Amino acid sequence: MKGALGSVLLTDLYQLAMLDAYRQTGMNGTAVFEMFVRRLPASRGFLMAAGLEQALDYLESLRFEESELEWLAGCGHFDPEFVDWLADLRFEGDVWAMREGEVFFANEPMLRVEAPITQAQLVESRLINILHFQSLIATKAARVVMAAGGRTLVDFGMRRAHGAEAAVWAARASYGAGFDGSATVEAGRQFGLPIFGTMAHSYVQAHDSEEKAFLDFARSRPDGLVLLIDTYDVEAAVAKVVRLADILAEEDISIRAVRLDSGDLAAGSRLIRRLLDEAGRHEIGIFLSGNLDEHQVADLVARDVPVTGFGVGTRLDVSADAPALDIAYKLQEYDGKPRRKRSAGKATWPGRKQVFRSLAPDGTITADRICTATEEAPGKPLLARVMEGGRRLEPSPSLQDIRAYAAAGLSSLPEACRRLRDPRPLQAEVSETLRDLAVAVDQAVEA
Repeated sequence: MKGALGSVLLTDLYQLAMLDAYRQTGMNGTAVFEMFVRRLPASRGFLMAAGLEQALDYLESLRFEESELEWLAGCGHFDPEFVDWLADLRFEGDVWAMREGEVFFANEPMLRVEAPITQAQLVESRLINILHFQSLIATKAARVVMAAGGRTLVDFGMRRAHGAEAAVWAARASYGAGFDGSATVEAGRQFGLPIFGTMAHSYVQAHDSEEKAFLDFARSRPDGLVLLIDTYDVEAAVAKVVRLADILAEEDISIRAVRLDSGDLAAGSRLIRRLLDEAGRHEIGIFLSGNLDEHQVADLVARDVPVTGFGVGTRLDVSADAPALDIAYKLQEYDGKPRRKRSAGKATWPGRKQVFRSLAPDGTITADRICTATEEAPGKPLLARVMEGGRRLEPSPSLQDIRAYAAAGLSSLPEACRRLRDPRPLQAEVSETLRDLAVAVDQAVEA
């Protein structure tokens, strides 16, 4: 049994209701749906695509299990014929998508699904669920990466993530965006990303002395040793670290860093650095944590605080300042005819589309242009076919490849998009051919 997170029933009731209606009327022509973000949060100058691997996993494995069909048969919403029909349903469509790690902007399709409408409709809710969350977190993480200026970054947010899946996906998305790893062990198992950990204050409190806690932990966990020094008195703890460093050196154990998790992080870091340097312990680094986000990290870096890394938790894993994106999955073509939604504030551009990106000689993005899928335009096309007939065309890229691609994408952003405060996202151009198609679709509907 797949469980709730893998169930096809992880969807909205209206998806199944529409499928039943399509079935009863024999309506199952080819539909084209596209996923895009209508507008960026005010605090975002760009977005980063993430989660495609899990989205393709979902599509490839889509099928109703016997237990799910039995539940549907008894829930009172559907007749037996529909339930029997669902037993044979599989996703057999094509998918076009932006690469994971791609930076993108409002109204640019990040994913296109081409499939019989029953299949394309059913997958809407879960595809949004997968791609929205990981893209949301990858974007937040990318901003922290830009703020940190090359310092070590570790995802600390599992315990306040909104559920188990969110915890491991946040670790994956942040690592793809440029973090160095996560404290979440299951993310290491699932995705092969580096995992990091120090100790909790409770470990120190459980010992009769702080020094004994440090010594016991160092001897039991000597590799990459980081000691938490703010349980009681930071200055006294640093003195113990200095004293123990000599003892541990005789046992071939070195202290990589000390961790500060509370108080005035800037002042505390400077005090710790001064005490360590005065003792000749220049090699011991300082790692900071405690309700950090990109703004606090950027402020600490700007003040030249002498630290080697940051643990970023709650505010990353829930994207605290922008917890949701205005993401949509809309029908753009049915049975060979372009379609367009015209609702106030939610109008769409009709038909299958492609996004072309132009770069300056130095690699900076100069323009994105949204065109029909059959147009030719200058620049690099951002959407590529990744699935045909319900099967991947090639294996998903490794997280290392995604990290490298994301880093290149971040370096290509104009300065106005990179700003943490008052960013100015790029506004994609819309081709004349696409504008003309919208007019033609409107005229056809009015006629």
